[in-house]
Amino acid sequence: MKVFLWIAIFIGVFCFMEFMAWFTHKYIMHGFLWNLHKDHHKKDHDSWFERNDAFFIFYAVVSMSFFYAGANTDFWYGWPLGFGIMAYGAAYFTVHDIFIHQRFKLFRNANNWYARGVRRAHKIHHKKLGKKDGECFGMLFVPFKYFKQR
Repeated sequence: MKVFLWIAIFIGVFCFMEFMAWFTHKYIMHGFLWNLHKDHHKKDHDSWFERNDAFFIFYAVVSMSFFYAGANTDFWYGWPLGFGIMAYGAAYFTVHDIFIHQRFKLFRNANNWYARGVRRAHKIHHKKLGKKDGECFGMLFVPFKYFKQR
């Protein structure tokens, strides 16, 4: 029973992180921390790193805190919570930074329905270079309207 609960928590946290990505992007990145995020929309430097990369640190600290609690207390829920956040971060990094923005030259020839839909949705988001009026959504569960066939 504990294994089932562990897996359910992990999957639930992974899915909840998609909401957190949307919320953080819409209200924090395109809100009061726009100064950290704006170089993601309009690159104003020559560095491979962006100021926007600082956002992963927050979620990494939260994930590591759950690991610490799981390892050093009776709060065993810390393990699936921490792994759910970490797994979402890895998936987000793979889809957003590697696949879409090609920060590493992998998955360049992917051309299935999911790949086309994610690219289309992200291009629409990046059409707006400013803080306001950018359409925000998560990276993994993109609205179905972007997956139309061509």
